Amino acid sequence: MLKVLTAEQMREVDRLTTTRYGVPSIQLMENAARSVQSVAVEKLGGSVEGRSILVLCGKGNNGGDGAALARMLWQDGAAVTLLLFGRVEHARGDAKVNFERLRSLGGDGNLRVHEDDEDLLELLETALGSGKTDLLIDALFGTGLSKELTGVFAEAIRRLEHHQPRIISVDLPSGLDADRGVPIGANVRAETTVTFTAPKAANVLPPAARSNGELVIANIGSPRELIEEQRAQLFVSESADVGAWLRRTRFQSGDYKNRRGHALIVAGSEDYSGAAVMCGNSAMRSGVGLTTLLVPASCRTEVASRVIPEVIVKTLAETDGEVSCEAFALNQETIQKADAILVGPGLKATDKGVERFVREIVLNRKCPVVIDAGALSDGARALWPESTPSVRTEGTALHPLILTPHEGEFMRLLGTDDKEAIKDRVAAVREYAADHNTILVLKGERVLIGSPDGRVVVNPTGNSGVGKAGNGDTLAGILAGFVAQAVRSDADIFETVAAAVYVAGMAGDAAAGKFGKRIMTASDVRECLSEVFRAFEENDSR
Repeated sequence: MLKVLTAEQMREVDRLTTTRYGVPSIQLMENAARSVQSVAVEKLGGSVEGRSILVLCGKGNNGGDGAALARMLWQDGAAVTLLLFGRVEHARGDAKVNFERLRSLGGDGNLRVHEDDEDLLELLETALGSGKTDLLIDALFGTGLSKELTGVFAEAIRRLEHHQPRIISVDLPSGLDADRGVPIGANVRAETTVTFTAPKAANVLPPAARSNGELVIANIGSPRELIEEQRAQLFVSESADVGAWLRRTRFQSGDYKNRRGHALIVAGSEDYSGAAVMCGNSAMRSGVGLTTLLVPASCRTEVASRVIPEVIVKTLAETDGEVSCEAFALNQETIQKADAILVGPGLKATDKGVERFVREIVLNRKCPVVIDAGALSDGARALWPESTPSVRTEGTALHPLILTPHEGEFMRLLGTDDKEAIKDRVAAVREYAADHNTILVLKGERVLIGSPDGRVVVNPTGNSGVGKAGNGDTLAGILAGFVAQAVRSDADIFETVAAAVYVAGMAGDAAAGKFGKRIMTASDVRECLSEVFRAFEENDSR
């Protein structure tokens, strides 16, 4: 997992790179510029020769990166115009060195440097209005900004929004606070952002992250151990994490169904039989050895006729239209055989029998339990202990509780209807997971996974096309299947949950690429799991 560093931590990494390892700070600036140069060349088809590139710079280090980049692009044959919102004489340190070096080159008509003794906004408007600017480099402000942009900077951003040029932002879209996932005012909206060494909160947390476009994380020469030294509680999942998990749970020559894990899914109702079907089918596609669906009697026939034949369907007894108060006792044999239990998708939230059943599952669990949808109802939540303890059996096996709410359900878990309570989603997830000793999966744009130890992981996969009916059930089934496999492989459950969310998002991205966001369905996402697993297998075989 990638650590997400604060602006202060990044300054410390840069400082130690120079003082401890002897890498000159001017070399770090040069490396940063070269990494953006590489992306710019790629975006313009492999060469910038003959292309018109506009570079906007502030007088700080971000602008210094921009000045070094302007020099490199000009040397590559581009026609470069740099607008410095400040004066070279007012710049300091490495930034001043790069501005002076650029100004001393003089150029050949293809390199122009303008400072703020000229009308930069007019020059900007002319360049953008001509339609001849192939690429704009945003190097106005980097990680040092903490206040809303005003004046000439805000007006420059307004003009960028009007003309919508192709933009690459250096380290961070100008106008964002590196440490906040919420914009603080007007900011650049980039097509691509090249950030250095490690991502920052504004690179990965929406809504700020929407302004980054494609995010590229560039290594500019800071040793890995310096990043590891920084204490971080926010992370981003990587494909490498999933690859490691898949290797840990890989199929062995002696495997059979009971060694691959048994996922028990308690789901469905007369009105929502499809939820049980989608959960069961996606769990079975996750690689688990056995999947059992325990569904209310009122929808058993419907579920059994639609689910894939490999899924076992059993009956959850009902009395007078509600789950029987004896349901937990009646299904003890099935419950005891499970390696992971998912309860909730499609269950009737107003069913008092469901509330009792959820409580029994939670308090008597002998394996990890995933709580979703109908099991997250107000009534079910009220029956849980205020702080559910981790349950241990004779050995040291931990049986965590995994909650998977969307934002509305999360607010109910918090006991509030005030959206301010989740404005800082990371803090809210971290606090709830720690206070209730649970793993919390907060669904929505950029799913967050919180651990009881304070870690929060941002999932980078997925797209708006998965925001349709059934995708929550598909994710829940994948989660149950992954957790059951983890129990059999003794894999870390928190890492397993993060891997499951990542894979589900990848399948959503594959479905969007194959069918388009408008057309794709939750069933398409499930079927695209095969493409995701195949991609990891092919990568491992190289």
